[in-house]
Amino acid sequence: MAEPPTGPPPPSASSEQSRLKGHLGHLTRQEEAALVDFKKLTADRGLYRPESNTQRASHEDGTLIRYLRARKFVPQDAFVQFRDTEKWRQDNNLDALYEKIDIQDYQEARSVYPQWTGRRDKRGIPVYLYEVGKLDSKKMIAYSQATSKSKIKGPSPSRMLRLFALYENLTRFVMPLCSAVPGRPNPESPVDQSNNIVDISKVGLKQFWNLRSHMQDASQLATAHYPETLDRIFIIGAPSFFPTVWGWIKKWFDPITTSKIFILSQEQVKPTLSAFMDISSIPKKYGGELDFECGMMPSLDPDLRRCLEIKDARLEELFLTGPTRWVDGDEGEMIALSVGSMDGAPHQESVATMSQLAVRTATSSSAFHSQRSHPNFSATQLSSQPASATQSRPPSKGGFPSQIQPQMQPPPPQPVQASLQQHQPPPPPPPPPSQVQPLQQFEPPPMQSSQQLPPPPIGQYGAGHQAAVAPAKESVLPNGPAVQDPPLSSFDGASEQQNGRAGPPKSIDIPPPQLQRAETQYLTPPTEPSELKKFQQQS
Repeated sequence: MAEPPTGPPPPSASSEQSRLKGHLGHLTRQEEAALVDFKKLTADRGLYRPESNTQRASHEDGTLIRYLRARKFVPQDAFVQFRDTEKWRQDNNLDALYEKIDIQDYQEARSVYPQWTGRRDKRGIPVYLYEVGKLDSKKMIAYSQATSKSKIKGPSPSRMLRLFALYENLTRFVMPLCSAVPGRPNPESPVDQSNNIVDISKVGLKQFWNLRSHMQDASQLATAHYPETLDRIFIIGAPSFFPTVWGWIKKWFDPITTSKIFILSQEQVKPTLSAFMDISSIPKKYGGELDFECGMMPSLDPDLRRCLEIKDARLEELFLTGPTRWVDGDEGEMIALSVGSMDGAPHQESVATMSQLAVRTATSSSAFHSQRSHPNFSATQLSSQPASATQSRPPSKGGFPSQIQPQMQPPPPQPVQASLQQHQPPPPPPPPPSQVQPLQQFEPPPMQSSQQLPPPPIGQYGAGHQAAVAPAKESVLPNGPAVQDPPLSSFDGASEQQNGRAGPPKSIDIPPPQLQRAETQYLTPPTEPSELKKFQQQS
């Protein structure tokens, strides 16, 4: 009988460098070559549109790399999975599903699957919690009856369509949000995975068996159509019979998923979780400080909260517990758009804004973000935004379709500017009105026509080469006499004559203009001894 993978992961697993292997910005030459081949293969089959001067790529590199990682960077194998996923998305009309799903149906599905705590681990990856013990038979029967009455229809069962929407929320809302937060490690790589704490305490053997199809659905969907979105699964509170049933439980998951599962004893819970995340992001029941249980609204960490402007408490609940996606604003900010339907009517509402500074800081070194937008959205559809407040992204599939362009010249910080102004000397007082003389308006001399110019002389430019030399003209300077604009002087073109062509002049002699010195009321004594003696005699 196979033994379950008990014990925490190795200490190196919590480091950022161990996670970055095979991720965007950290590819080997072989992996980069595989990405190029994969792009060409999908483009030749009409499944991928490269970026051009007029439109974005249909899929961002971060999305394509997830498929390559799942298939060990073999482009042909990744193409098969990518092709199947694109067909599956088209058959189930995934983009429209996320836009139209009833918000109450979505929230019911959220209650029976892993829920985002609103926190991230030390590497910036979102942390989800799944308390399996709360999924008793009564709750699961009620959920099954509700899905059977769902108005959303498609080739897949209704329960699966709701699950699809949860994965869309992960790739279209949670991951882009975590990617754009400034200060996270390695911003050149988008956040494209999640960590899961699965609590199976107080779960009996019968309950395990009744939930097998429910858990299989989630695992099979993620493996087939959302590859490489899982980083770790920490199983907590395993009952005494768990090693006995592990042999058939692990068959619910694919080998890649089972390799990411770590079963922790009671003594290993807090040390292991604290190696991956701050103590303030660990739920209290597992030795941390976070007041969160499944069924509660996500509790955003301070860094996320600082970047966001949430309009009010009602919209915050929609923002965190309903179907939400991001669109770009006109000034580089990210706008959270609550979508879905309420009482059968389509719903679109701007609920939050991620500040311009946060986006600019995060994207100055990170080119790829997991954001999607709906092609039918326009800024005028926002109920609480002016028509010029937002801008929809072009449609792009696969979880990482769009890129936030950095603002290369942010406005100067006001406090620094104010402090500089405080240390500047006061400006001199203006002169009395009687001493102010109006400036003479400068009028440039009229241009001479080509008929008035003399025939150009043959200069030192080589045989047959002529240079036009304009005659000297008079200009009038403000408050000064007329001066002569000298013609360009000739230059030594001997070296150029050897090559049979002319070259630039080595120097141009322009005498300084003879300007009248303005009289002042200040006297500067001479410094020469003879002049100084004469000055003293005069004074």
